[in-house]
Amino acid sequence: MMSREEAARRAAELRAEIERHNYLYYVLDRPEITDAEYDRLMRELMAIEEAYPDLQTPDSPTLRVGGAPLAVFETVTHRVPLLSLANAYTPEELRAFDARVKRFLGTGDVSYVAELKIDGLTVALTYEAGRLVLGATRGDGEQGEDVTANVRTIRSIPLRLSRALSLIVRGEVYMKRPDFLRLNEARRAAGEPEFANPRNAAAGSLRQLDPKITASRPLDAFFYDVLTVEGADVATQWEALSFLRELGFKVNPAARLCRDIEEVIAFCDEWATRRHEVAYEIDGIVVKVNSLAQLTALGATAKAPRGKIAYKYPATEEVTRALELAVNVGRTGVLTPLAILEPVEVAGSTVSRATLHNEDYIQEKDIRIGDTVVVRKAGDVIPEVVRVLPERRTGTERIFTMPTRCPECGADVVRLEGEAAARCVGAACPAQLREGIIHFASRNAMNIEGRGPQIVSQLIEAGLVHDAADLYRLREQDLVKLERFGPKSAENLVRAIAATRGNELARLIFALGIRHVGENVARVLAERFRSMDALAAADEEELLAIPAIGPKIAASIVSYFREEQNRRLLEKLRAAGVKMEEGEAAPA
Repeated sequence: MMSREEAARRAAELRAEIERHNYLYYVLDRPEITDAEYDRLMRELMAIEEAYPDLQTPDSPTLRVGGAPLAVFETVTHRVPLLSLANAYTPEELRAFDARVKRFLGTGDVSYVAELKIDGLTVALTYEAGRLVLGATRGDGEQGEDVTANVRTIRSIPLRLSRALSLIVRGEVYMKRPDFLRLNEARRAAGEPEFANPRNAAAGSLRQLDPKITASRPLDAFFYDVLTVEGADVATQWEALSFLRELGFKVNPAARLCRDIEEVIAFCDEWATRRHEVAYEIDGIVVKVNSLAQLTALGATAKAPRGKIAYKYPATEEVTRALELAVNVGRTGVLTPLAILEPVEVAGSTVSRATLHNEDYIQEKDIRIGDTVVVRKAGDVIPEVVRVLPERRTGTERIFTMPTRCPECGADVVRLEGEAAARCVGAACPAQLREGIIHFASRNAMNIEGRGPQIVSQLIEAGLVHDAADLYRLREQDLVKLERFGPKSAENLVRAIAATRGNELARLIFALGIRHVGENVARVLAERFRSMDALAAADEEELLAIPAIGPKIAASIVSYFREEQNRRLLEKLRAAGVKMEEGEAAPA
C-alpha cells in the first residue's frame, strides 16, 4: 500500500488527468483514450480517496457521480440579477432595436455578437480561486435554487478552471435530441411519464433532489456570459467567449461577430433554415452589443437589458388531414393513439404520423377521424397534433374510441384509476414479447447468463420462443442452427437457463413484469403468499391489507392474473419445472 504522501501525489495526478480527458471528450469531442481506460483512472482515484478520505478535494471528479439526496433546494440570491430578454420576431424589429441602441449611446459605431439561443435551463455558476463553489438556477432572476450538487454531475462543466480566478458565469443546461428520445424510450419502458420536449427533460433532470438521478441523465451545457470576474480584463462579448473557452467552458461554436445589424439579420436568416442541423434545440438568436462598456452604459429596464435582444423563430406549424386514428402497442403494453396523416413537410422533414399521447388528449382536443388538423413538432422533435380546425368539418368525420381488446393479441386493455395510459395485459402479446423476455432473463429477475437482446431477437425471429416459458424448452440442436451459435455456446445457454428453474419465488414474480411490481414488492409478495397459486388467487382487499401494497399495485396484480394468456404462461412455466413455491425443493 502506498504511503499517504505517495497517495496525495498520485491523486493529484489522477484528478488532473481525468479532468483533461473530460474536457477532451465532453467539450472538444476529441477523446484520446477508450472508455475502459478512463474507467480505470477513475477507479484508481476512487480507491485512493476511499483509503484516504481526507485527500478528496471539493473539485474531485469522483464527486460527479452524485451525493446524498436533498430534502429541499436552498434559495440563492443572485449577486448579479439574471434578467430575461426582450423579444423580436421580424427584421424590422431588429432594426428598431439597433436604432434605439444607437440613439441611447449617441453613436452609430456599434457592433454585435449573434449567438444561438439554446432552449434549455439557465444557470449561474460561481467559482472562487478557480474552483466551482455554487451552481444556481435562474429562478425569477433575483433568486434561484442551489443546484450545486447536480451541476457537478454534468461532465462538460469544469470543477476547476485553467486559471485560479474568481468569477460568475451564465450558461444553459440542455439535452440533445437523440439523448432526449432515448430517455423517453426508457421512461416508457419503465411506465413513467414522458417529458414533453428536451427543455422540460433538462429542467426536470437538473432539479432532482437526488443528484444520482441527475448524474444518470445525459445533460450538457454551453456558457456565454461573464457576469463578474476578478483578476482579468474582458472588454467585449467576443473576447468573453474566447475567455470562457480558455478557462475550460464549453462555448457554442456558431457565434458570429457582426459589424452591423444587417449582418445580424443575415445570421438570423441563415440559422432559420439551419436550426435542425444541430443535435440540440434552438428557438432563436440572441443579439448582444459587443462592447461591454457600451452594454453597461445602456443599462436595463426593469425586466431586460437594453443592449441585448432575442430574435425568436416561430414554431413551424402545418395543416393536414387526419386520415385515420390508430393505436400503437408499445413494448410495455401501453396503447398510444396516433394520427395517420396526409404527408406534410414540418420543420425540415416529411411527417405522416403524429402522436396523440392518450385517450384524454383526443377527447380534450376533440380530434376526430377525417379532421383537418394543425401539426407541429413538439420541441422540434416529436410530431404532434396541436389543434383541430372544426370550421373545416364536412360531417363525414368519425369519433374515435379506444379499443377494449389489444389490437395485437386480443387480450384485455386496462386503464387503471388515476392513470392516463391504457395497457394490454397479455403476457404473450407480440408487441411486448421481446422486451418481456429480456426483462424475464435479466440479472435482477431470473438472471439467465448469456442472454442478450441480440440472442433474444434471434430466438424470436427463428420461431423458437413465443413466451418466456419457451426458454426452458430450448434444445442444443435447435440453437446450433442459428448464426453465431456453436455447440459450446448452445450448451452453455441451455445449461444457464436450466439453472434458473430453482430460483426463489421473488425472482419469478419480478420476472413476470407485472405493472408496478418491482423487486422490493416482489419480495414482499413472495414472503406473504409463499406460492404463485396463492398470489394468483388473492383479491384486491387481501392485497391492500399488506402495508407495502397500494391501490395501483393491487389492481395491477389482480388484472394480471385474471388474464387467460398470463395463466397459460404460468402453467407452461410450471410444466417446464420452474419453482412456484417459496421453500419448494429445486427440481433435480
